[in-house]
Amino acid sequence: MKRVVLVGALISALGAGPYAQGTGSRGGAAQGAGHTAPKPQPPTEAASSAPEGQLQLGTVHIPKAVKADGKPLAAGTYTVRLTADSAGQEAKGQTKSLERWAEFVQGGKVAGREIVTIVPQADISKVQKDTPPKPNAAKVETLKGGDYVRVWINKGGNHYLMHLPV
Repeated sequence: MKRVVLVGALISALGAGPYAQGTGSRGGAAQGAGHTAPKPQPPTEAASSAPEGQLQLGTVHIPKAVKADGKPLAAGTYTVRLTADSAGQEAKGQTKSLERWAEFVQGGKVAGREIVTIVPQADISKVQKDTPPKPNAAKVETLKGGDYVRVWINKGGNHYLMHLPV
């Protein structure tokens, strides 16, 4: 008796499988014919853009010795210049033109360089919680814990952020 119940349960499970999955004779072909691709969705935000080529960002005063690109950068006043060089390898989801190199120039010579992240004005509230510098101004501050100095420049509708280890 147990065998009959077990065999009956197995047969009903195997027989109901194709119908439950929609591949049996009950509408399996009709279901496949009605399927269409998902509708294309409109973009939620416009693509971010950054200035092309080299650009003078402004002058900043670094209050203490830091490292830029792993090399020492002495305390002092520097002119910051955005280069046309993109920063390293392309990563998924990264807009290549928004990660570039910036140079710290002192006395006409490049004293150091660091990767700068370019954040458009429309996106800055999503990235930074602090009060941004006024347009065409810079803000240099030691971050909580004292391990990094942030150089933040607001110029031409974009924010330029660099984080230099102490």
